[in-house]
Amino acid sequence: MNSSSKLAKLWQDCKVLYCMAFMPIKGGTDAERLESFYKRQVDAYDQFREKLLTGRDQLMTSIPLKEGDALVDVGCGTGYNLTFLPEGVLSKLGKVTLLDLTESMLKTAQERAQKNHWDNVEVLRADATEWRPEKDSIDAATLSYSLTMIPDWFAAIDRVYDALKPGGYVGVVDFYIARKYPSKERMKQNFTTRWLWPIWFSFDNLFLSSDMLPYLSRKFEEVILIERADRMPYCPFFWKKTPRFVFIGRKPLN
Repeated sequence: MNSSSKLAKLWQDCKVLYCMAFMPIKGGTDAERLESFYKRQVDAYDQFREKLLTGRDQLMTSIPLKEGDALVDVGCGTGYNLTFLPEGVLSKLGKVTLLDLTESMLKTAQERAQKNHWDNVEVLRADATEWRPEKDSIDAATLSYSLTMIPDWFAAIDRVYDALKPGGYVGVVDFYIARKYPSKERMKQNFTTRWLWPIWFSFDNLFLSSDMLPYLSRKFEEVILIERADRMPYCPFFWKKTPRFVFIGRKPLN
């Protein structure tokens, strides 16, 4: 990357950082608040989140998918998650739905689908907590850093559970905090981690929860669970890594 490209990238990152730090989030509904937050940074969203939202490639390459499967990406953003699928997988899937509530993000997702000739991909504007497709109608669902953006994330998980066929798979990657006393097989976090990150993320209306991972494990049969901590780019808390997880679960057959 030459110096001019680096400067352009840095400028775009600074633009996103300015929006996140100084532009107030406005609106009386979740949809209005999301649009207020993202519309000023959507053109630089994918570049900035490349380092911030780690584990998406791990999620999309780990979730079991077979030819003809119906896939829904809940809280799809710009549709970038589909680019992490192994080569040749997307074109062999059945119906692929990109679902989000934010108009500016969906516009970018639609443009990406058209540009890449993803003929089996549709874009759907819907609230993940109210979305009610036909019961047992999809084979897999992915949620990439979207649950923490949904205040009533319990309802979003329930909607996905209802939509999945028995034996269908859910894949989630997101930020989280552990319970004070996690079960033996779970990662333990210190007080600073459990206190700091929920406050920090709440300024941008992200809601980290110690109940998210246990709820997923209770609803679905755990197939893969990876708990990790990665550094946050441009973050003043340079000594602290941000906890996140990758979860692949299977809906019970009965």
